Amino acid sequence: MERGFLDKVEDNTAVRIWSETTQREKGDSLAEGYESELWDFTRISVTQNNLQELKEIWSQLNEEDRRLFYSDYGDLPYLLDMKVDKHLFRAFAQFWNPAYSCFTFGKVDLVPTIEEYMALLRCSKSQVDRIYSKAANVPFLRRLMNITGMSEHWVTAQIKQKGDNKCISWRNLKDVVLVHPDVKKRVDVFALCLYGLVIFPRALGHIDEAVTDLFDRLDNGVTPVPAILAETFRSLNACRRAVDKVSYRVFSENYSPLKKIVGTPRRDDISMEKWMAILQSLQEEDIEWRAPWLLPDEILYRCGDFDWVPLLGIWGAVGYAPLLVLRQYRSRQFIPATQGLAGCEFAYESDGYKKRI
Repeated sequence: MERGFLDKVEDNTAVRIWSETTQREKGDSLAEGYESELWDFTRISVTQNNLQELKEIWSQLNEEDRRLFYSDYGDLPYLLDMKVDKHLFRAFAQFWNPAYSCFTFGKVDLVPTIEEYMALLRCSKSQVDRIYSKAANVPFLRRLMNITGMSEHWVTAQIKQKGDNKCISWRNLKDVVLVHPDVKKRVDVFALCLYGLVIFPRALGHIDEAVTDLFDRLDNGVTPVPAILAETFRSLNACRRAVDKVSYRVFSENYSPLKKIVGTPRRDDISMEKWMAILQSLQEEDIEWRAPWLLPDEILYRCGDFDWVPLLGIWGAVGYAPLLVLRQYRSRQFIPATQGLAGCEFAYESDGYKKRI
């Protein structure tokens, strides 16, 4: 039987030699004279959906419903209690390097990775070798019927147009969560609302059609993590997202990083200017290289014919080079291969995107 792509493990020394040789032969991702325009147009919107109703519904679910949710969808409910520090977000965005898809603080590079997102979200039922790619010609109506278990007449009446995209209102899905006789469907629709309102928000109070495309595949074991990471990068490239870190302790595989982060007291009275001063003054010895709750034994560093990892999101594609941040895994940093990385981002609306996929 042919071995799966995750079965191939390479020695660190072999990876280092390959990476440095590839970079030397192919050259860097950036053309000579490249200058990022990020500093010139950084504007961040931290407007969020009102999540209070979702919180109230979650608090009313019984233990059986909650166990089913955690089993099927991981630790997503903790995102409902995640506090957003808009000043920190705006400061962080100034240090995002869109050419290499990483944060750069002086000589230090940091980036969210697939392995970290897997550990954070704990999507236990997903298969890491089954990734999402945008489906072609699957009607929004059929996907909603499959997810909600509602009739074609009901679903047709709820579909709305917001700009160029079709969507469904949270108000309509709320009724399904509250009254659907099938426990599994109630849990599924609640999870869909978390994906649409918290992870992939687009139009306030509505779940975008693209979200249902990804969500409809989760029952088949498709992992949502690369798509979530891709949209994180694409959002950061539009100056809208940032990451956080937690303090050190010893963790087990059953430890929930999101639960710990939500329960950690945080100050919200620090201005953007103060955060900027703090981040600009960081020295290499100030950086905690490794997320302490991450327990990986292997990392994905390249994929197929690419010298880095391409990520397909729900609205577009992007790539990242995990070898940029080996120090996050307490490994020795070496020169990463980056040729072509800067030009790999595109939206699905662009001409010829299917050929690029």
